[in-house]
Amino acid sequence: MNFAEQKKAAKAFLSRWRGRGDEKQDCQSFWTDLVVNVLGIRYASESIRFEKTVDLGKDAAGRSHTGFIDAYIPDTKVLIEQKGAKIDLRKPALQSDGSELTPYQQAKRYADRMTNDQRPRWIIVSNFQEIIVYDLNASLDVPQVEMKLEDLETEAYRLEFIVDQEKVLAAHQLKVSLEAGELVGKLYDALEKQYEQPMSQAAYQSLNKLCVRLVFCLYAEDSGLFGTKTQFHDYLANRGKAGVGRINTALRDLFRILNTKPEDRDPYEDEDLAIFPYVNGGLFADSHILIPPFTQEAYDLLVNRASEGFDWSEISPTIFGSVFESTLNAETRRQGGMHYTSVENIHKVIDPLFLDELKAAFEALKKSVRGGNNT
Repeated sequence: MNFAEQKKAAKAFLSRWRGRGDEKQDCQSFWTDLVVNVLGIRYASESIRFEKTVDLGKDAAGRSHTGFIDAYIPDTKVLIEQKGAKIDLRKPALQSDGSELTPYQQAKRYADRMTNDQRPRWIIVSNFQEIIVYDLNASLDVPQVEMKLEDLETEAYRLEFIVDQEKVLAAHQLKVSLEAGELVGKLYDALEKQYEQPMSQAAYQSLNKLCVRLVFCLYAEDSGLFGTKTQFHDYLANRGKAGVGRINTALRDLFRILNTKPEDRDPYEDEDLAIFPYVNGGLFADSHILIPPFTQEAYDLLVNRASEGFDWSEISPTIFGSVFESTLNAETRRQGGMHYTSVENIHKVIDPLFLDELKAAFEALKKSVRGGNNT
């Protein structure tokens, strides 16, 4: 999101929140709206924890007290204390234990009761119309940012520290990739039961190839490689009207088309097949793989859950590739299910081998270009 886009988004946000804001009812929607639509961070709901409890210990009378942090963001160590639209953020208020604290002091008390690994770096207090930011690494009790909601159009960038976009994206991709692996595992199991038992080596090879092809089609559909984001789904749903058991025939026809160049296709091919593109590389070249009849379970997993109910364009190819490989390995799955190699561990291997050197060369190239040397 560039500055102009952010300014426009902030203006729209201001129109939604000007003069309103209930401490209990609107906290979650306010901060989710701000982070997603103004700061441009998708999947905010996966990175912000609302109503996080904190043990405040016992008062003088020996009574235990529990506090509720309005919002907490672990990745960036941000603690948010939200007040209602009419609350003065600089005025002390009576607490449940009898003490009088400003919103910042209340938040600081929460922070002091948290474990070292969770203790915040930043404290934000807000009443929907004003946002005040304190950096606990700097001077205590001195705000680093004081912003009226009316100024958000030009000053939204000052809040970009709230969420680490790369960490949010990585966490979301991990979550989605593991969900995708689980879906493929369930589809694999449903199809495996349809092969003649005991399964031959050729049958297992066919099942693996079938799953690879199905995953390609699911990803191609959602990433725009096919004509529309529902093309694979619509084709299977239309063919499934004649009976889900015949989906295997529909897949054979589709795989044949995907392996045929446009100039080599029958000019009278069915329209719902003719719209699919040619896919080179040999993925669909083997026309002899065994595809068993589909059950309703397998059909629902493929058409309704994997295609219609899931966005394959959001997966991490690195993580999913590792999960997918273990999904296709029957022995690995019997020994404990799916496994994946984390991005961090992958980088531990590839960085010293070649990536560090490439990054250094790239940085040197950028410096030479900035210095006027474009060779």
